[in-house]
Amino acid sequence: MTDSADVVEHRPLIIAGTGSAGLTAAIYAARSNNDPLVFEGDEPGGQLTLTSEVENFPGFPEGINGAEFINNAKEQAKRFGADVKNGVVESIDDDVRPFRVELSNGDVYTADAVIAASGASARTLGVPGEDELMGYGLSTCATCDGAFFRGEDMLVVGGGDAAMEEASFLTKFADTVYVAHRREEFRAEDYWVDRVQEHVDAGDIEIMKNTEVTALHGSKEDGVDSVTLVSHPEGHPTDRLDDPETDEREFEVGAVFYAIGHTPNTAYLEDTGVELDDEGYIVTQGGTGGGQTATAVPGLFGAGDVVDYHYQQAVTAAGMGCKAALDADDYLEAEARAGAAAADTAAAESDD
Repeated sequence: MTDSADVVEHRPLIIAGTGSAGLTAAIYAARSNNDPLVFEGDEPGGQLTLTSEVENFPGFPEGINGAEFINNAKEQAKRFGADVKNGVVESIDDDVRPFRVELSNGDVYTADAVIAASGASARTLGVPGEDELMGYGLSTCATCDGAFFRGEDMLVVGGGDAAMEEASFLTKFADTVYVAHRREEFRAEDYWVDRVQEHVDAGDIEIMKNTEVTALHGSKEDGVDSVTLVSHPEGHPTDRLDDPETDEREFEVGAVFYAIGHTPNTAYLEDTGVELDDEGYIVTQGGTGGGQTATAVPGLFGAGDVVDYHYQQAVTAAGMGCKAALDADDYLEAEARAGAAAADTAAAESDD
C-alpha cells in the first residue's frame, strides 16, 4: 500500500488524456460505475482540437468542429459521472498498489487501474504563421482534412513513409501535390517512393528536394494562400540561409500538410514496467480476445494514438478507448473478487 498522507484522492480508475480515446473510455467506465477521474494534460482534446471540421466520424452527416466534438464527448462523460480535471500526469509508481499517480504540480492521486490515453503530438516546424493557421489550411492529417481542399494545390512536408503515403492519398483531391523534403534522398521505403514516382510520372505530384518551409501565409478567414520556401543544392537549406546558393521564394499553395512524424506522450511511463517500442509508443497485448489493451503491467492499459502509430484516426482511437474501459472493468472486477475471496479465507482462518 502507498502512503496516503499526501494523497489528494483515490479512484478506482484514472484516465490520462481527453482525446477521442480518453473520453470514450471515460464514458464507458462511468457507465460501468467505475467512477473515473480524467486528467486533461497540456493538450486538452488532443489532435482533434487542431481540426476545424470532423467529417469522417459516424453520426455527423454535416460534419462537426473538432473542438465542439471534444466538448460534446466531455459533457457526455460527465453526464454519466466521470470527473475531468486539468492536470499533467508526471509519473506513475507501479511498484505499489493502488497505483500512485503524480501530477506535474506535485499533487498525488491513487487508482486501482489506469488507462493511458495521452495521445501523440504531431511534430511541427515552429515557423511563422504555423500557430495561426493550424486547422485553417495547415493540417497534420491528410486523411482527416484532405477533402476540404479539393481542387487546390497542396504541399506535403516530409520525406518518410507518412509523407509519401499522404502525398499519394491527396492526389484524389488536389490539382497538384507538391512534396518538400529537406534532403536529396527520401527516408521512405522503396515501395512508397515507387508509388509517388508513379504519380510524378502521371503529373499528379511534383517533388521539391533540398527544400524547406520557413513561413506560412494566409488568414483564418481564407486559409493558407502561400508559403516561403528555401532551397539549397546540398540540402538542409535552413542551415545555410546566408549561403549565396540558397534560394528563397514565395510559393502559392492552398493547403499544407505536415508529415514529419509524431511524438507519443509517454514520458510518464518510462520508469514503469510498461513496454514501449523504439519510438516510445505503448506495446499492448493486442490479439482478438479480451485484454487487447493490457500492457505488461497488470491494471495499466493503453488506448488511442499513444498505442496506434499507424491509423491515428478519431474513430479508431474511440474504439480503442472503449476496449480499454471494458478491459479495465474486467480487471477491477477480478481484483474485487480476489479481494473478497482473500477476506473470506482470512475470516475463516480467524474463526478456527
